Amino acid sequence: MNFFANYIARFNRHLTHFISYHFFGIYFLFKNSAENNALALYPQGTYPNTSLRLQPPAQAFITDASFQQRYGYVGGYAGQLSTTKPLRVMMLGLRGFPDVQGGIETHAEHLAPLLVSLGCDLEVLVRSSYQQSSTGKTWCGVKFTKLWAPNSKALEAIVHTFLGVLYAAIKRPDILHIHAVGPALLTPLARMLGLRVVVTHHGPDYNRQKWGYIARHVLLLGEWAGMRFSNARIVISNGIRETVSRKHAMQADLIHNGVVLPNLDVSDDYLTQFGLQKNRYILLVSRLVPEKRHLDLIQAFNEANLDGYKLALVGQSDHPDAYLQSLQDAAKANPNIVLTGFQKGDTLRSLYTHAAMFVLPSSHEGLSISLLEALSFGLPVIASDIPANIEVGLKAECYFELGNVQKIKQLLLQHTAQTVLPEAKMHARAWINSHYNWKNIAEKTINAYHAAF
Repeated sequence: MNFFANYIARFNRHLTHFISYHFFGIYFLFKNSAENNALALYPQGTYPNTSLRLQPPAQAFITDASFQQRYGYVGGYAGQLSTTKPLRVMMLGLRGFPDVQGGIETHAEHLAPLLVSLGCDLEVLVRSSYQQSSTGKTWCGVKFTKLWAPNSKALEAIVHTFLGVLYAAIKRPDILHIHAVGPALLTPLARMLGLRVVVTHHGPDYNRQKWGYIARHVLLLGEWAGMRFSNARIVISNGIRETVSRKHAMQADLIHNGVVLPNLDVSDDYLTQFGLQKNRYILLVSRLVPEKRHLDLIQAFNEANLDGYKLALVGQSDHPDAYLQSLQDAAKANPNIVLTGFQKGDTLRSLYTHAAMFVLPSSHEGLSISLLEALSFGLPVIASDIPANIEVGLKAECYFELGNVQKIKQLLLQHTAQTVLPEAKMHARAWINSHYNWKNIAEKTINAYHAAF
């Protein structure tokens, strides 16, 4: 009897807490919506006729040796101050990490430990079917909480996000950081529950080829809700920032994706399992989804008929479908096309290090991390001329018109006939490191969190 009495009492306390924040959140959402929308159009601290002034709290500095060893980060944060109460942040909208396929997942894998090093108490809500049990409940100072999600392309993200928002309403973090426009659909609910929400817009997911009419419009609604109702917004490219400004009249912080400058001292023995030889294959690393346009590259590769070269497609599909089958059929038809599956660690590093060149023919990107990673390895790169790829800043001759198979063929023939000098590789690596550094990205993200108060 005591057990049940205690259980009911505890349940009532949680329910009372939940309901009180629910109505408190509704009141303040509508009370402050007009001022918040206006504030978003002005730089921090310059909105006229208001006493609101955003003062970022002091930041703590924490060192995590395992993270430094994995990614090569050393030293401290230049702006560190004396230790104070950590900023409690909860992340939502991603599958999980480390070593989980996906651009958002890679983004969070690099960003999260650095946020911890800058003083955040960070908890990430991951999808139980993706998170590896070997990772444990903490990794590099980041805490993980597994929540169930259905194994469904259409429902997985939104159901997990709904459960995550309810969990956050009970845990009460200082900041709920939602990634991507799909999960951002539940931003109004989070605000009504009294949470401060920061949304990162990783790209117009509604343009992805895999979505039907209904899903596309749900994602458009998610973008509208996330951009209009969040306390602060982050975008990863200028193109996305212009979209947010044009469609929603909201200001967003531009914080690019980043790269970790890799160590190139990795053996080519890892290539043997795929039948690849050093400097004799063309590389594409991505999820196996239609908007990556693998079939354009496959057709160009077949027509180029490059003597002694293979095409390595690294990645996997989240859900088996007709597109995956078409890639498997193409690989069966040409033994020089290799599907390696999802790769990580030294195997992936070896695939990047020893490739002859990297190609990204995609029709949709936010800001491709795999493209930035290829540049960090000093690889010659060619990419489709979509805005997100052009924003990276490659030379004009490195771009081809989206879907132009003949131009891809021409560039393949041209690049495989050239020898890449070590100096050119080092120059590319230095350039990418100066423009897309995760340390700077983490500091800017902390500033975005402060702007949400």
